[in-house]
Amino acid sequence: MKFDFVKMEGLGNDFVIIDDREGNISKNIQYGKLAEKLCSRHFGIGADGIILILNSETMDIKYRIFNADGTEAEMCGNGMRCFAKYLYDHKIILQKKFKVETLAGTVIPEVFLCETGKVKNVKVDMGVPLLTPGDIPFKSAKERAVNEPVVVHGEKLFLTAVSMGNPHAVVFVDDIENIDIEKQGKRIENHEKFPEKTNVEFVQVINENEFKMRIWERGAGETLACGTGACAALIASNLNKKTLENALVHLKGGDLKILWDKKNRHVFMTGPAELVFTGEFVYERP
Repeated sequence: MKFDFVKMEGLGNDFVIIDDREGNISKNIQYGKLAEKLCSRHFGIGADGIILILNSETMDIKYRIFNADGTEAEMCGNGMRCFAKYLYDHKIILQKKFKVETLAGTVIPEVFLCETGKVKNVKVDMGVPLLTPGDIPFKSAKERAVNEPVVVHGEKLFLTAVSMGNPHAVVFVDDIENIDIEKQGKRIENHEKFPEKTNVEFVQVINENEFKMRIWERGAGETLACGTGACAALIASNLNKKTLENALVHLKGGDLKILWDKKNRHVFMTGPAELVFTGEFVYERP
């Protein structure tokens, strides 16, 4: 079986995007197994995950994303920007603002063009953050898990739990370069208080409109950027009175602008997406 693919990245968070609207790929291999094969940086294309373009019965298009370990994620902000750029640049979607069906619900991206007519930046309406622990899910008796103490391997940490359609644990630190992100990230990701595991954001606040962040993604490890993670970090920073409702987020792969519009409760993320290369993949059954 052969199929075309594109490799794209959003601030270094990279994805293999595949158009399976006709269903030919899903007839031959499970998406999770395909993700493991394609995402291998030694034996495959190499990526943090794969994104499938699919038909939707209720929205303009459908989006599914699978992590490098084969697990399916609800949503990914950086992946959504790549997805939106690909759809518009390849005339699969003709309008600049459209509705996408995801496991996290309806997501609405809006593309902004450069002088050549190609997509330069994408603004994504990421929806309303979920703060009730049962919706995240996070085990807590409180109405909101804000600055909640959690014992992780004998060490007490304070975290804020947020869902942007997928679970996030935000931890504030004095210096994000002086943390063992693999050790701490794995431990928090797999903590018993998160029944579906969690993404983990380590945040160093610079001022009320700016902070640095490193991300440990559930099922992928440390990545250069995470859109939903940046949104969750902004929510947590504001709830902990460390920043205002909008901030510039510095990630290893670049910067994102995040706004929490408290009038309609939606979170908006703006940032770039880039094409890396295109190709054809030949899948042979083992």
